[in-house]
Amino acid sequence: MNRRDFILKNSLALSGLTLLSSSSFGLSLFPSKEPVSNRPPIKDRTFSSNAVEEKILEVKSIIKDKELAWMFENCYPNTLDTTVDYEVIDGNPDTFIITGDIDAMWLRDSTAQVWPYMPLINQDEKLKNLVKGLVNRQVKCVQKDPYANAFYKDLTKESHWKSDNPTPIAGVHERKWEIDSLCYVIRLSNEYYKLTGDDSIFDDDWDQSMKLILNTFKTEQRKDGNSPYFFTRKTTAMIDAPTFSGTGRPIEPVGLICSMFRPSDDATLYPFLIPSNIFAVISLKQLYNIYSEVLDNTTFANSCLELADEVDFAIKRYAITEHLEFGNILAYEVDGFGNKVFMDDANVPSLMSLPYIGASESDYPLQNTRTFLLSNSNPYYLKGIAAEGQASPHTGKEKIWPMGIILRAMTSNDTDEITMCLKMLKSTHADTGFMHEAFHKDDPYDYNRSWFAWANTLFGELIIKIYDENREILMMKIEN
Repeated sequence: MNRRDFILKNSLALSGLTLLSSSSFGLSLFPSKEPVSNRPPIKDRTFSSNAVEEKILEVKSIIKDKELAWMFENCYPNTLDTTVDYEVIDGNPDTFIITGDIDAMWLRDSTAQVWPYMPLINQDEKLKNLVKGLVNRQVKCVQKDPYANAFYKDLTKESHWKSDNPTPIAGVHERKWEIDSLCYVIRLSNEYYKLTGDDSIFDDDWDQSMKLILNTFKTEQRKDGNSPYFFTRKTTAMIDAPTFSGTGRPIEPVGLICSMFRPSDDATLYPFLIPSNIFAVISLKQLYNIYSEVLDNTTFANSCLELADEVDFAIKRYAITEHLEFGNILAYEVDGFGNKVFMDDANVPSLMSLPYIGASESDYPLQNTRTFLLSNSNPYYLKGIAAEGQASPHTGKEKIWPMGIILRAMTSNDTDEITMCLKMLKSTHADTGFMHEAFHKDDPYDYNRSWFAWANTLFGELIIKIYDENREILMMKIEN
């Protein structure tokens, strides 16, 4: 569908000639013939995997909706097609993965970008080495600066953000302290070992990085009121740096870990970011298992578990609140004094994504929280004539994130809800066949970032999850 047709169709809707409901978004003018793939030519792809190519053919063969199948084929391999720099350094695989239209590697994004391929790594030695190489590269990054969120392939390269204070050291793209960056490093290592049994990744460098991570988490509990971290930037974007000379708003030390930034790379309002603290609990328990069961270091293992239990206790005490309408729900951010922010951000970890990263209803009130997140009480849940879904302050007050719609579907067991999400994703890709960072709630052709590999690959992960668990959805036409 082109922009003119979209505007015409929705102008009719607004005039009352056509009603547009939450189960009927957009208009598809997709051709009935087989579309041409938007993947780069084979010679221009940055990495290839036979297992991934076979999975594309397998899944695509049962998708009845040609447009959806085309989108899947474009999106699922996008990380491999466009973002990988793989080599062997000193006899070890090394993988650097850019986020897309920025030539830097985020710890968060790089893990998320390869995550949909993890179930295939035992079927393809090349793919296995790619993931192992990413583990090795992330270890180098943590050792370089555990407070940094994004790095360059060349660890001697001067930062694009050299005017930040403090100036990032060589090799660091950006130094925004985000709890989830370090959690994603643990998540990747843990999953790689679980799937392969290859404990060679747990070398001395890896061990040093994990100890840096634990130490950083403990430091950012700020129990003595202090932290070596601060961050300021010359910018007109008020959410691009913490308040109070880059140190953030006051907190009462209650055992939670401060995060000066959200996974959107926006500064937090209150420093105790709850989805990221929950992620830290999950990650620390994974470290406990590795150090107790594989590395036979019970002292460090117990240190990880003690911190996990302390943070978990504080989450349950300070972040769960009885809402007048929704019952007990999780706040997005708190400060330990009793102040709380009730919202969500589409970037993962989010409150919506908690089941996806491993949280369970037995530990936290996830269902009540979800009901709140999908209501008008959530200031960042937007409804427009193009779609409805989670937004992010990162892109303003009128843009929905495909990532939010994807995570809603991935954390749902409701066939109708999943189908509705697919309809919205199908009707808002703006004829590109790819996911974007965000699009205007009333006009999907007004979008951010034409090349955002994480969102593309995550869409592929969603389609494979549906294929594995509820493939009847893919065997019918997804009508708009």
